[in-house]
Amino acid sequence: MLQNKIYQNFLVEIFKTFFVILFGLSIIALTVRAVNFLDLIVDSGYPVITYFKYSFLNLFGIGLKFIPFSFLLTITIFILKHLQESDLIILWTSGVKKIQLVNFFFLISIFVLFFYLIFSLFLTPLALNKSRQLLSNDNFNSFLPTIKTNQFSDNFKGFTFVVDKKENNKIQNIFLHDKSNNLKNLTSNAKNIDSTTIIAKSGIVEKRQLFLFNGQIISAKKDNSKNEVIKFEKLSVNLSSFQTGTIKKPKLQETSSIKLFQCQLFKTFKNENCSEDLKKEIIPTLNRRIITPMYIPVISLICSLLLIRTKKYYLNNASIFGYSFVLLLFTELAVRYTGINQSISLLFLILPFILTIFFYFFLIIKFKNESKNL
Repeated sequence: MLQNKIYQNFLVEIFKTFFVILFGLSIIALTVRAVNFLDLIVDSGYPVITYFKYSFLNLFGIGLKFIPFSFLLTITIFILKHLQESDLIILWTSGVKKIQLVNFFFLISIFVLFFYLIFSLFLTPLALNKSRQLLSNDNFNSFLPTIKTNQFSDNFKGFTFVVDKKENNKIQNIFLHDKSNNLKNLTSNAKNIDSTTIIAKSGIVEKRQLFLFNGQIISAKKDNSKNEVIKFEKLSVNLSSFQTGTIKKPKLQETSSIKLFQCQLFKTFKNENCSEDLKKEIIPTLNRRIITPMYIPVISLICSLLLIRTKKYYLNNASIFGYSFVLLLFTELAVRYTGINQSISLLFLILPFILTIFFYFFLIIKFKNESKNL
């Protein structure tokens, strides 16, 4: 009964620490990333609500990357804390063997492994795909935030503009150049127009509407004939059809695992043929989602080396933490090359199982030697 109660307390403590560390690291990283996401408002003119939704959905992708490191910190902190407080002596004196505690850590790592798999295979791709759809479905809210004085801006596809002055929603000395067919309806023969340039002395911006005063429309023709010039005193330009330069097509990390497997097995991907170049990118993505979690149990066994009583420098606290950290760095670097090198891909696949067996039996041997020396 005492042992079960101790294990229950240990279990609660470990998971509480793990989720606190994971949440803390994720929020810090999201805060940094959210600064970059401000470009959605400033450069692309998306509404604030879209910015917050997009940031929240990206939390799933950010948090996923911190799961192995959070687990490493959790187990390391737990073992060092209880070793310093001599709490584990209660277990040893009650007949619990150290390998049993190692098994306990290993079982927790299996739970974290499945937790990682659920997110990496299903929830994270779904959330990231939703965030990309959010940008595809929502058009920009206002043209005004994208305007910067004395600076050329090309935040919209095929559309460049610059203004000399900006005060509230009033602008002066405006230059607009369009090559995306958005302004060709302002000319008499839209089919023969290659690009449209508008120059105006002043203007007013109201969300997706632009009112220009005292200027001219210059239309360059496809047949290189004389440009068409139309002067105006007042011109209303509807910007609703403009497309921002924000990437709207889902990336591989935002694509569902099922579709990636279809590409590998059936050679099709979103009604497109799976080229070799595409497959080289898909393999690392799938390895990151499936194989990377397999290294989490290895982390639990490496951290369990802290239970060994020894004065050897290669088994001190700093060295053991260093082994785990180097392993995490290896997984992050090696997974990127698994799509272009079969040897690295094979090594990345079998290494977690080899390391699990090696460290587990290494711990058994060390603990048996400790028992003999008592």
